Amino acid sequence: MSIPMTTKELYQIYLKHRNICTDTRKISESCLFFALKGENFDANAFASKAIEAGAAFAIIDDERYADSDKCILVEDALVALQELSAFHRKQLKIPVIGITGSNGKTTTKELIRSVLSQHCRTFATEGNLNNHIGVPLSLLAIGDDCDIAIIEMGANHQKEIAFLCSLAQPGYGLITNVGKAHLEGFGGVEGVKMGKGELYEYLAKTNGTVFINTDNPTLVDMSRDREVIKVVGYGKGATNFVSGGLKELSPFLTIEWQLKGREDAVFIAESNLPGTYNFENILAAICIGSFFKLSTEQINQGIKAYQPKNNRSQILKTENNTLICDYYNANPSSMVVALDNLHAVPAENKVIILGDMFELGLDSSLEHRSIVEKVMEITASRKIFIGEEFYNLKDKSAEFYRTTSEASLAIQKTPPTGSTILLKGSRGMKLEDLISNL
Repeated sequence: MSIPMTTKELYQIYLKHRNICTDTRKISESCLFFALKGENFDANAFASKAIEAGAAFAIIDDERYADSDKCILVEDALVALQELSAFHRKQLKIPVIGITGSNGKTTTKELIRSVLSQHCRTFATEGNLNNHIGVPLSLLAIGDDCDIAIIEMGANHQKEIAFLCSLAQPGYGLITNVGKAHLEGFGGVEGVKMGKGELYEYLAKTNGTVFINTDNPTLVDMSRDREVIKVVGYGKGATNFVSGGLKELSPFLTIEWQLKGREDAVFIAESNLPGTYNFENILAAICIGSFFKLSTEQINQGIKAYQPKNNRSQILKTENNTLICDYYNANPSSMVVALDNLHAVPAENKVIILGDMFELGLDSSLEHRSIVEKVMEITASRKIFIGEEFYNLKDKSAEFYRTTSEASLAIQKTPPTGSTILLKGSRGMKLEDLISNL
C-alpha cells in the first residue's frame, strides 16, 4: 500500500504547479487536479482523464485509481486541499482581510478591491468562491507578488466561518451586517449572529483588527460581547475613524466623508452603485482604504472605478424602462432594503417584481407574507410576485404567478413602459428571463 503524501511534501509540488483545478472540464496545462467527492460523483474516477488533458499531477484519495506515477495519493483529497491552502497562507507575509455578512459582502469586497488596487497589488476572492472549497482555492491563487488579500467567507451553518478563518487566518475582518439569510441552516436570526460572529471571535483571540459599522447596534454588541480590542469604526457619527453621509441618490450614490483628525476637510466619493443600502458598503471601503494609508484621491478614484456586475445592484436601461437588477440572491433583509430604496428613488412610475426567497425553512411563509405586506405599502403601478411561496399568498391586490415563465407571458401581453422597475429574488427564480419583455 502506498504511503499518503504529507502537506509539506505536497507544497513543494504546488510551488512548481501553482494552478489548481477540481473540474476536468477546466483543466489547464501543468495544473494540479484535486479529485474531490460530491453527493453524486467521485472525481477519483476522472484522475486519468485530468492527466491526459494536461494536468501535471492528480491528487487522489482512492488507491484503486493510482494508475500513473502522476497520481499522488493522500488520505482525503478535500482535506489535503484545505491543509495545503492553510500551509500556503502561513508563508504569506501580507495583510489578509476576512469579510462575511448576510448581505452586501460581495459588493463590499469588490469595492475594497477597487480602492486598494489604486495603490496595492490586491487579491480578492473571485465570484462566489467563499465556501469550504472556494476559500482554499482562493488562498492558493494568491501569488508571491501580492501586497494584500481580501477573502470572502460564506456560511449557512454554525462553525463554518470559524473553520474558514482557520484556513485564511485573517488579521483584519469585516462583517457587513447580520440579517435573515440562510435561516434554515443557522436555525434563526440568533443562529446567524452566532455563525457570522465567529469572525469576531477569531480576531479577538488572535489580536486582529475589526472594521465595524457603528451605526449597526447588532454588530457593535457582537463585537463587545466577544471582547474585540482593536476596533476601527465607520458610520455617520463624527467620532468614527471615517464618518460620512449620503449626498446624492440620482440614481447613483454620491457620498461625502471625513477622516478623524481632519474634520476640516470634506471629501466627495462618486459611485456607480444605486441603492441607499450601498452607502455603508461604500463607507466600509473608504474606511479600509484610509486605514491602509491610501490618499483621499486614490480612495475616491477606487470607489468611482467600481462597476457592479453579476446582477448585483445593476442599473439597466432598456428601450422602454429603467431596471434595477438585483436578483443574484435574496433574503428578507435584502428584500426590505431594496424596497426601501425603490421607495426613495425619485421616479414617477414604479413597478415591483419579486421572486421567491430560498433557504428560509419554517420561517418561509411568514417571511414571504411580511414582504407582501411591505410591498402593499409602496406606491407602484404594478406589483408582481413570482414563485410558489408568494403564490400561496395571492389576493386581488397584486399579480401572482407560480413560475417566471408564467409571469413572462403576462408581462409580454401588457409590458410596462416609462417605468423604474425593481427585479429582486433568489438566483434560482431566474428573473433575468423577464428582461426581454421589459
